Amino acid sequence: MATFKATWHHIRRSPFQSLTAIFIMIICFLIMSFYALTSHGLSAVLQYFETRPEVTIFIKDGLDQNTVESLQKELAGYPDVKEIRFISKEKALDIYKEQNKDNPLLTEMVTASILPASFEVSVSDPAILSQIAQNFSAKTDMIDEIIYQKDIIQNMLIWTAFIRKIGLIIALCTVTVTFFIISIIIGMKITNRKDEIRISRLLGASKFYVKKSFLLEGVTYGLLGSLLGSGITFSTILYFKNNINVYFQPINFVSSDPNFYAVILLAQVLFGILVGYLASWIGVKRYIKY
Repeated sequence: MATFKATWHHIRRSPFQSLTAIFIMIICFLIMSFYALTSHGLSAVLQYFETRPEVTIFIKDGLDQNTVESLQKELAGYPDVKEIRFISKEKALDIYKEQNKDNPLLTEMVTASILPASFEVSVSDPAILSQIAQNFSAKTDMIDEIIYQKDIIQNMLIWTAFIRKIGLIIALCTVTVTFFIISIIIGMKITNRKDEIRISRLLGASKFYVKKSFLLEGVTYGLLGSLLGSGITFSTILYFKNNINVYFQPINFVSSDPNFYAVILLAQVLFGILVGYLASWIGVKRYIKY
């Protein structure tokens, strides 16, 4: 109990330094929480596309009905084909208008004649996509272009990996800066109380007794910073959850599972306590030598 009182006394005696330490911790865990939630959302997007393999085959203009039907029969002959949808020029125009209904300027000059007809083929085995794409790419007299999920997934993997790397670098840099700032603040507090520490030691206080209040102070910064930083991020994300999920629909980019947030919060609290403890331990080890 005495140690907690001493820790609270240290925090109150230098409020500016204490608030600075807590603020730095909050910023650190704001960034880490945002990184964790963004990574989870990107994983959900990737999983959505990976579990819905599809290839879109755009056919050239001027093909007669028999040729179109023969292409459809050939597609139906592939294994693991779940569905084949023929999108006519007129249907493509309806889809285009629906997608751009809020921007009439984009639909005024577009007619069915300039849009290509296509086949949308859904399969249960993504490996079939490569076979279909390779075989139909050779039909240059009938096929205009082929787009399939592999292209989308590969591009998304590249961008997701890039975003995660940048986020991880920012998070690590923030943690590193936070670590050293907390260590410096604890060191400054020890320096300001060097006479008190010397007197305590002369009166018989052990070195650990002198150190533990400063160690607990670092733990307090880590605990408060992680709770407040994570809480602010979670509250903000959950407030805008519906808007974000509508934008990414039908994907739930922001999870609604409370266990998910509980696990992240617990992990960040433990990490915050560890960072606070280690940072204060470095400061204590450096400045308390007697």
